This record gives sequence, structure tokens and C-alpha cells, in this order.
Amino acid sequence: MLRSVSRLSSSAGKQFLVRAALTQHGTALARRSAVCATANVVRSYATGKKTVPLTAEKYPGFVRNEKYKKLTDDDVAHFRGIVGDSAVIYNNEDDLEAFNTDWMNKFRGQSQLVLKPKTTQQVADILKYCNEQCIAVVPQGGNTGLVGGSIPVFDEVVVSLQGMNQIRTFDDVSGILTADAGCVLESLDNWLAEKGYMMPLDLGAKGSCHIGGNLATNAGGLRLVRYGSLHGTVLGIEAVLPDGTILDSMSTLRKDNTGYDLKQLFIGSEGTIGIITGVSILTPRRPNAVNVALLGVNSFEDVQKAFKQSRIQLSEILSAFEYYDNNALQIFKKHSEARPIMESEYPFYVLIETQGSNKDHDEEKLNGYLEAMMEDEIAQDGVVAQDETQSKSIWGVREGLTEALGKEGAVYKYDISMPVSKINDCVLDMRDHLEKGGVFGKPDSPVIDVVGYGHVGDGNLHLNIPARQADARVMELIEPYLFEWVAKQKGSISAEHGLGVSKNEYLSYSKSDNMIKLMKTFKNMLDPNGILNPYKYLPSK
Repeated sequence: MLRSVSRLSSSAGKQFLVRAALTQHGTALARRSAVCATANVVRSYATGKKTVPLTAEKYPGFVRNEKYKKLTDDDVAHFRGIVGDSAVIYNNEDDLEAFNTDWMNKFRGQSQLVLKPKTTQQVADILKYCNEQCIAVVPQGGNTGLVGGSIPVFDEVVVSLQGMNQIRTFDDVSGILTADAGCVLESLDNWLAEKGYMMPLDLGAKGSCHIGGNLATNAGGLRLVRYGSLHGTVLGIEAVLPDGTILDSMSTLRKDNTGYDLKQLFIGSEGTIGIITGVSILTPRRPNAVNVALLGVNSFEDVQKAFKQSRIQLSEILSAFEYYDNNALQIFKKHSEARPIMESEYPFYVLIETQGSNKDHDEEKLNGYLEAMMEDEIAQDGVVAQDETQSKSIWGVREGLTEALGKEGAVYKYDISMPVSKINDCVLDMRDHLEKGGVFGKPDSPVIDVVGYGHVGDGNLHLNIPARQADARVMELIEPYLFEWVAKQKGSISAEHGLGVSKNEYLSYSKSDNMIKLMKTFKNMLDPNGILNPYKYLPSK
């Protein structure tokens, strides 16, 4: 239930209604936990209850490269000697299922062996042997990705970083943290909270994803507009090269202008040139004051106006600026028992978060911004959280969209970036394109809707197309049409989720031939036998 808490009068005589969701604290935490644990819940469901088609059979064009050795008992015995019996899963279909299948039930591999090293040296020994024997390897973190990058395609050995989950050092003066790559993002953030610091990135999957996987995919997340990308906050890495060489670049220096900045090669490399085993990262102070507001607006033009004004009036305290359309909200409501945050519905919703050090100062700036939104008729309605529980309720809708969409029969998910002004144009164009293609717009059409949400602050659209079931006609209409559209806007076919097996063949829509050629040169130089994460990331042609 919603109730009126206070009113802010604007000079235009309008009233900005500040409401608070009276959600019980336990209920809100439970819902937030469910969102964070989505990957684990769905992964468990996949075990023994739903047969996911093999990636190699579902997606045409995959042929196992026979240069890769098939495992023998001697190989398995050698690996046992490196990591111990307890860190080996071999020929046990039930236990292997969680490592062979992604949380969306979209990709499934055929690995017969999972290794769980606990030290960097063990990772080095594993890769050295695999390189000598030409055994293909897939590095795996929390397995929360969306493009199949951490799932085997055939029988590659899975090297899981789950066992490498220790915090190494923390400097409470500089805020520099060093940790194993297998540390769960939320666990690091909770640990830092006790020290007055926080992780510089925040993701919906933070309860499951690993910091090493975040680096390997260059994850962006909800607060990039405030804290920047991992290319800026990561100070150093430790990685194991395909031949077993340990690259120790765990710098804790903010300034180091000596030689090539090699760590940048590994950030976003998706485990194709080395396995990240450690990270050194700059963490910001945890804010003393956090405010969350939700606005209802009538057009995407108003979304842009609200964003532009937020950069002016909120400037240094703005930490997130998210949007979702009403179509996305309807999918969420269909699969959620959460009560509405607003009494009325609007075409678009804007979620604004501020983080600062002075509660009174921040509230004054936010209130001034909200008054301006109403006075200029940009916002039609809005709510402001009065405590942490209500903040989680507002965030719960935005973060719960992925989970809700995943409950449809099928969902085609696209993570793309482009100029902010083009974000909603992309959604509208896709609706029109699918309707003209005969798969959307009628009661019996396979496509249920085309919805948009994402990070306005960095031009990142999550385009989702829920359908009643997977349909080849739908995929043929979407790809490569969408990538061509994005390329015309000078955007990127992957903003933060990576390439994996979903987008590697379409890389030319975002990168030039010369760029791709240079990428392949790096790959061949560092991994001449091609053992790390084969069949992915770079185009085969």
C-alpha cells in the first residue's frame, strides 16, 4: 500500500507528491535476495528438470576442432594430483549440469570434467599441462553471463574459480582492495561496508557473479555514470597465460606510467588470452547519504530532459539514472506480487539515485531537482524513498525486470549501446520491424512484446523481446537486422555483456577489419594452440 508522506510545492502551483511504499522490511529483503540469487535458482531448476538443447546443435556452424585432445584417465589422474580429489568433478552428469548450463537455460555444453583450483599456482599447473596436451579449457566464474561465454561448447575442461575466494589485502587509507578472482561481488561489497567503503560497480547478479568474471567481461552495471568503468578503477591484475606463465601485475599504484598497460588487454577479454586469478581495484568511500526517487514521464524526450537536468542540478551526487518503459513494467507485474510503487501508470519511468556525504545537502539538491521536473512538466508523478527498505522496493522493480522476462516461454535479449537520443527509437523500430515480419501484433503472434530498459547515464539499452516459445522466424528477423541498425547509429552490438558465442560472428558491425585482425594477432601470440575458450569471442571467418 502507498501513502502520502509529504508534499513539495513548486512555483507553478503544482504539487510533487512524495510517497513511500509501506513494504515490510523482511519482504523487501526477501525480494532483493531473490533477484540477487536468480542465477542459482534457475541453475538448480535446469538440473534434471529441463533438458536444454546443446549449444553445438542449437546454433548452426559449430564443429569440434579435432586438434583438441579428448580426455583420458591419465589426464584426469594428473589433474587430481594438482587440485586434489575434492576439487574434481568427473563424469557425474548431475553435478556437471550446473557448469554445463547457463542460468537462462539457453546454452549447454558437454564437458565431462570440472576443476576447482584454490591457488594461482594450481591454475598455472592446469594450464601448462593443457597447453602441452592441447586440451581445450573454459574459465568459469559465477556463470551469470548472457552470451554463453562461460559455458563449454563441446567437451572443454571447465576451470571454475569458485575455490579462489579470499580477500588478500585492503588499504583503508587509499581504499585499494586486492582479492582473488573468485570472490563474489556482493560478498566483497558487504566486507567493504564494515570498513566504510564499497565496490565501484553494482549488478543485478551481484549475489552470484565473481569479480574475476566482472573483469573478464568488463561488466558495467548500474552506477557506471558515477564511478566509471573497470578500465578506470582496476589498478592491477594477476592472470595465468595459456602456457602456465603467471603474469603478476597486481599493482596498487594509481600512477604508473611505465610500459604498456597490459592489464587493459585482459579486461573484457572473456577468458580468451588468460585466466584472471587476482585483482587490485580502487574502491570509493561508502556514501553517508543515499536517496532514491522514481519519476513517471510521458515521453522518451522527457526522459532525456530529466537526464540532462540531473547532470546540471545533481552533478557530483548523481550515482544512477535508469529507465524502463511501461511495457517492461507490465511483464514485471505479470510475474510479481509486488505492490505498485505509483498509483497511476506512465509510458516511461526514471529511477534516480544520489550518493553523497551530507544528507541535508543532498536532499536539498534532490528536492530542487524534483521541483524543477514538476514545474517544467517533465515529470507527471514521482515517489521518493524515505528509508532503505523503500529504496530497495524501488530498485526491486528495475532489478527484477530480467528475472520477470526470463519467466516467459522464451526471451531474446540484446545489450547494446548508442547515443541516448536513439534508445527508444531502437525499441520502436524493432516493434515495427517484427510486426511487418508477421511475428508481432496479433493475439496469436509468437512475440509477446518488445520492451526497453537500461542505463541512460551511459547510453546502454537492454532490448528484450519476450516470446511464447523460441521461433526461428523471430531470430531471423532480429539478427542481423538489429546489429545493422545499431551500426548505422555508430553504436555497439555489446555494451556490457560481452560477445561469447552469441555475437562473435557479428563483431564487424562494431569493429573495423583492421581492429579484428589485430585482436586475432594478440590471440594467436598469447594462445598459439587456441586452448582458451575456443569457438567464442572473435569471428571464425
